[in-house]
Amino acid sequence: MAAPPYRPDCSRLVRICVLLGALWEIQAEQIRYSVPEELDKGSYVGNIAKDLGLEPRELSERGVRIISRGRTHLFALNPRSGSLVTAGKIDREELCERSPKCVVSLEILLEDKVKIFGVEVEIIDVNDNAPNFGIEQREIKVAENENPGTRFPLPEAFDPDVGVNSLQGYQLSSNVHFSLDVQSGVDGIKYPELVLELALDREEEAVHHLLLTAFDGGDLVRSGTVEIHVTLVDTNDNAPVFTQPEYHVNVPENVPVGYWLLTVKATDPDEGANGEVTYSFRKVSDKMSQLFQLNSLTGDITIVGGLDYEDSGFYDIDVEAHDGPGLRARSKVLVTVLDVNDNAPEVTVTSLTSSIQETSSPGTVIALFNVHDSDSGENGLVTCSILDNLPFTLEKTYGNYHRLSTQRTLDREEVSEYNITVTSTDHGTPPLSTETHISLHVADINDNPPTFPHASYSAYIPENNPRGASILSMSAQDPDSIENARVTYSLAEDTLHGMPLSFYVSINSDTGVLYALCSFDYEQVRDLQLLVTASDSGDPPLSSNVSLSIFVLDQNDNSPEILYPALPTDGSIGVELAPRSAEPGYLVTKVVAVDRDSGQNAWLSYRLLKASEPGLFTVGLHTGEVRTARALLDRDALKQSLVVAVQDHGQPPLSATVTLTVAVAESIPEVLADLSSLKPSAYADDSSLTLYLVVAVATVSCVFLAFVIVLLALRLRRWHTSRQLQAVGVGLAGVPASHFVGMDGVRAFLQTYSQEVSLRADSRESHVIFPQPNYADTLLSQESCGKSEPLLITQDLLETKGDPGSHQVSQSCRTKT
Repeated sequence: MAAPPYRPDCSRLVRICVLLGALWEIQAEQIRYSVPEELDKGSYVGNIAKDLGLEPRELSERGVRIISRGRTHLFALNPRSGSLVTAGKIDREELCERSPKCVVSLEILLEDKVKIFGVEVEIIDVNDNAPNFGIEQREIKVAENENPGTRFPLPEAFDPDVGVNSLQGYQLSSNVHFSLDVQSGVDGIKYPELVLELALDREEEAVHHLLLTAFDGGDLVRSGTVEIHVTLVDTNDNAPVFTQPEYHVNVPENVPVGYWLLTVKATDPDEGANGEVTYSFRKVSDKMSQLFQLNSLTGDITIVGGLDYEDSGFYDIDVEAHDGPGLRARSKVLVTVLDVNDNAPEVTVTSLTSSIQETSSPGTVIALFNVHDSDSGENGLVTCSILDNLPFTLEKTYGNYHRLSTQRTLDREEVSEYNITVTSTDHGTPPLSTETHISLHVADINDNPPTFPHASYSAYIPENNPRGASILSMSAQDPDSIENARVTYSLAEDTLHGMPLSFYVSINSDTGVLYALCSFDYEQVRDLQLLVTASDSGDPPLSSNVSLSIFVLDQNDNSPEILYPALPTDGSIGVELAPRSAEPGYLVTKVVAVDRDSGQNAWLSYRLLKASEPGLFTVGLHTGEVRTARALLDRDALKQSLVVAVQDHGQPPLSATVTLTVAVAESIPEVLADLSSLKPSAYADDSSLTLYLVVAVATVSCVFLAFVIVLLALRLRRWHTSRQLQAVGVGLAGVPASHFVGMDGVRAFLQTYSQEVSLRADSRESHVIFPQPNYADTLLSQESCGKSEPLLITQDLLETKGDPGSHQVSQSCRTKT
C-alpha cells in the first residue's frame, strides 16, 4: 500500500522557522543560523544586517551581497528588511541525503570594506517523508516443516528523514502463526524479521496474508505499509550465504561507463530451484541506481553513470541474495571513489576596480577574487601568482580569497593602463592552472564638465495636464568616472507672471526628469523658457547649462461663448425685427460667438436647433447669419422663436445655445401696436396711454438716429482713406449691425447706445432715459437701426395674459468698431 501524500503543517513550520531562525551567533567573522527545510521562497532565516552591525538600507549602499560557490543559490538578501531569506524551497534530503547534520556555507561580501563574512546555515530536518518499502507486496515462501522460532527477513522501509523523523519501528498485523521481531544492526538500521510461532500446515492454509507497517517518530507520525504473502512450500532448509559479509572496492572517479566494479557471490547447498541464487540491490536510492547496475544472475556490479569525487566520495550499497523458495541473505558493498586531478582551479572575481586615480595611495585594492579547486588533497591546493615587474602585490585574506592591491603610487603619465594576469596553479600531477586577466585603467582627476547632447531642448505638454506629470527626461554625460561622473540637475531661478518657475515645474536632481507641478492653462500660459544646469560631484564641481522651451498645447476645454444676442439682465427678452415684406434670404440678425481655445478647437459652426415655424428661417453654418428661407405670409405668427446651437470642432466638441425671438412687423410702433391689440378690452385705456408713450419714444429715437447716420457718413469717409481699414471694410460691406467680430468690439458695441422706457399705466408715470453714446469709438448702421435692430421687450407684452400693470421696453442700437 502506498504511503499517503505528505501535507505539511504550515502553521507548525512557521513556528519552527521563527524559533530556529533566531538561533545565530558570530564567532571570528563567522555567522551561524538554523532554518527548517521546505519553507516557502522568501522565508526569514536571520537578520544579517543586524549581525553585520548595519541598518537594512546600508546593505545596498555598502555593496553587501552573497558570493557563494555552488550549483544553485539557496539564499538571498532582502534589502528592505535586511534579512537573509530563502531563495526557494530547500529539500534537506536532496541536499545532504542522510547526513546527521546538514550545513550550507556561504560568504557575505561587504564590498566597501572589502571584507568577507562566513555564514553557516544549518538545515533542520522536518518530517516531510513517510517510510517507504519501495514495493507494494512481498512474497515469502516457507517450507511447511519449518520449526517454530524460524526467522524470515522482511523488506525494510526507507525514510530519507533523519533523527526522530526517520524510521522508528515496525508493526505486523495479528496472526497466530507469525510474530514480528526487529533487529538493530551495527549501523543502527532496524531489520524486521518474521518469526514463526506455531507449526504450519499447508493443507490447512496454503497462504498467509500479513500487513507490515513501518512508522517514523515525527510529531505527526507517518507510516508506510507492504503486504506480506507467506506461501508454504516444500522443505528448503538452506538460505544463500555470501562469501563475504562486506565487499570493499576502490575506483578512480574517471572510469568510463560500463566499467566492471566487482562480483558478489552467494552459495546455497540446496538442489534444484531451492539452490538457484539471484541477486538484487536492497534499499537503493535513485541516485545510486543511476550509477551502479547489478546482474541478477551473475552478481556482477558495473558502472552505468559518471562518478564524481566532488559529488560523493563514498557509496554504501546493500546487496541481497535469495534462492528459489525465497530464503535471503544480505551483504554490503562499500565503494570508495578515488580523487583524480581532473579539475582546474576556478577563479571567481567578487570585486573589481577597472579604473583608479593616479593619486591613489599604495595598498589600494584593485580586485578581490576567490580561488577554488574541486579536487581534494594535493590536487586541491592552489597557489596564485603575478609577474614580478608589476607594481602590485597579491596576498591571501580570508579562506580561499585573495586580494590584488597597488604596491606604490601609480603615475598615469608613465603608464595609463595595466593588463594584469593572475595565474592559479594546483599541486596535482600533472598540475592544472587557470589564468585570469584584469585590465586596470589609471584615471585622471575631475577635468571634464557634464555635457548635454543637444544645444537646446523643446518639449510639449497639453493643457489641463495632471499635477506631477512627466514632461521631459534630460540627460547629460560626463566622461569622468565615479563621483566625477555623477550628474545632478537643477533649474535656474526665474519668474513667470509674477510667480517663480518652481511654482510651475521641477526637475529630479538625480534622473533629470522634468515634472509639471501645476495644471497648465493654454489661455494663460503658452510657453516657458527654462535654463537647466547639470553639475558633477567632483571637487571642485564642474557644470554646464542648456536652454529648454516648454510649449503648452491647447485642448478643447472652453465652450463657445455667445456674444450676440446678449442675455438681458432686466427680465426682458431680445426681439429681432423682420418686415413682412422681406424677401427670401433677408438678413434678420446674426449670432456672434467666440471660443477662447485656438486652432480647430475655436472653429465654430452654427445650426438651427429648433424653430416655432420650421422652414421659415435658416442659419449660416459658418457665419451665424439668420435669414428668411421664404417670403413671409399673413398667416405667419407675429412672434417667431428660434433656438440656435453653436458648436466648436474640438474633440469632444463643446456647444452652446441661444434663443432668438423674431417679431414680424415693419417698424417698432407697428410691433407695439400689434402687441397692444392682443390685450383684453378691459385694459383699453391703459393700452392707449402706453401707445402714446411708445410713439413719443419712437419719434425721439428717429431724430437721434438721423443724427447718428450723419455722423456715420462722416466717419465712413475718413475710414475709406485708410488702406488697412479699406481692406477690412470690403469684408464688412452690406453686413447688418448685428454682424460684428471680436470680443472687444462686441463689448463696445453693446455698451454704445441704449434707450430705456418705463411705462406704468396705472400710476400715469413714465420716464425715458437716453445714455450718452460714444460717438468717437462707434459707427452706427442705418440698416440696423431702421430694419433689423433688436427690441428688448418684456414677456408680458408678448403674452395675452398676465399683469398689465407694468411694462418695460428696452432698445439697443449696436455698432461695429
